[in-house]
Amino acid sequence: MTDQPSTPAIDALAAAGIPFRVVRTQIAHDAEESASFQDIPVGSLLRSILVRRAADDFVFVLVPGGRRFDWPKLRAHLGTSRLSLPDQQQAKEETGYERGAITPFGARRAWPVIVDASVVGLDVVAVGGGARGVNLHLAPDDLIRATNADVLEISVPEPPHEHGADHHHG
Repeated sequence: MTDQPSTPAIDALAAAGIPFRVVRTQIAHDAEESASFQDIPVGSLLRSILVRRAADDFVFVLVPGGRRFDWPKLRAHLGTSRLSLPDQQQAKEETGYERGAITPFGARRAWPVIVDASVVGLDVVAVGGGARGVNLHLAPDDLIRATNADVLEISVPEPPHEHGADHHHG
């Protein structure tokens, strides 16, 4: 077995004493493909989205595949109407991670975490592992405890994809 390189996220979870499994896959084109590579339902796959609240104030929002966060609910919870998404460069500066590999674990600064309530009761959730194709599988309760997350209903189902609109690489 080859010794796989660690990432800050893997190190942070290990240090926290949280049971987790590292699942490495090829780079997926979308959530459905990523979930199938990892052999989990798409609703267990969490995207970590860095949202800017103020000049130097961010929050991680974790939303499952097939859903997207609801801006009005998030604004209401955070008590601000001025939320925005940082660009790729800024997200990397704040987290230390590339887009597509962002995760609250081991991020450069420990911003507050909000987890969508739909994950409660799942067997397992997968979060980014700090590098493309690296995924961390853990129990939702452990994720919530390890990140001291607020659990809120902040997501809405994604509108169904229009067929023929996106080109699949085959």
